[in-house]
Formats: sequence, C-alpha cells, structure tokens
Amino acid sequence: MSGKFITFEGPEGSGKSTQIKLLSEKLADRGIKVLCTREPGGTATGEAIRNILQHDAVDEPLSERAELLLFTASRAQLMDRVILPALDQGEWVVCDRFIDSTMAYQGFARGMDIDTLDRINDFANNSRKPDLTLLLDLDIEQGFQRLEERYSGGKGSADRFEREGRDFHLRVREGYRKLAEREPERFCIIDAEQSIEEVAVNVWSSIKEVLL
Repeated sequence: MSGKFITFEGPEGSGKSTQIKLLSEKLADRGIKVLCTREPGGTATGEAIRNILQHDAVDEPLSERAELLLFTASRAQLMDRVILPALDQGEWVVCDRFIDSTMAYQGFARGMDIDTLDRINDFANNSRKPDLTLLLDLDIEQGFQRLEERYSGGKGSADRFEREGRDFHLRVREGYRKLAEREPERFCIIDAEQSIEEVAVNVWSSIKEVLL
C-alpha cells in the first residue's frame, strides 16, 4: 500500500518545524512509519543547493530564473531519491515546504508566470502532488516578531528570504491563500496565531478527517 504525503506551508515564522515534529511523534505513536524531510534539502545535493539559496553560499546574486531552477532541481532529487521510494514502501512522508512555496515565493511574490511554474513543478515532482497540505497562516508582523525572538542573543541570523521586505512577504501570504482557494480539496488552512498546543490539535484534526 502506498504511503501518504503531507506538506506544511506558511509564511516565515509560522511554526512549521515545531508542528512537523509534533505530528511525526503522534503518527509514530499510532504505529505509522514516518519520514520527515524539507525543501530545499533532504538529500546531499539538496542541502548543497539550500546553502546557496538560503545562506548565500557562493556570495553571488541569484537571478530569479536561476533561483527557481535551483529550487526545482533540489525538489526533483528529493522526489526521486527520497519521497517516492518512501511512499512506495508504505511510509508516510511529511515535508517542510514543497511545490506551493515555489508558487507563493517565486510566483506570487516575485511575479513569475503561474502557468509556467505549474508546468515546471509538475516535471520536478514527477506529477505527484501531496495528499494533504497544511497551510499555517500567520500575520506577517507576528511572523517577523517570532523571527526576532528566534535570532535574539546571537542565535543564528536571518536567511536570504527572511531578509526580504514586508511587501514581499505580504504577497507570499496572499499567494498562499489564492493557492488554497484554487485547490480546496488538498489544502487545510490553520490559524498559526494560536498557541503551539492549539495548532497541534487542529493539525491532528485535519489529518484524521482527510487521511485516517
């Protein structure tokens, strides 16, 4: 039996990593084998690309098309080497960001053609979309406040996307909402302004309703 494919999406600071950890633990408690991964990344190739995209590893400005193709190259490697084999083995895969991040960030925020991105995404993911996408929706200002708290006291620093202006991130959030309207059968929108515990309850309710 093929496994289930779940993705988490949302603006910066929406708490995806925390909720992925909590969900994976809950699924494991039910005897479900879970693989957690992320985009970009999840493979040696993907992690090298992540360092370029997120952390300016080559110290060179990226063109928008190069940025897009690096994301999708990482995705293709992750799909072929990790996600699809795991699903074929009956594992559940939980991924931190996927095709909808490309649509929100490169499409709606950067202004790239949506139809073109649909075709590129479809090629990169081998036409396999998530079974469920959990969109953690969060006010942009609250997201930036969380980032400031995260990096206070010298605990890391903002990445290349976190350093984008407020207008960029407003377009990202609005883009996510439009994507959810476009595919309501795949998306569940969850208010990420709630407490960690409340968000986790809503995440689990969505999982039970759609996949269990």
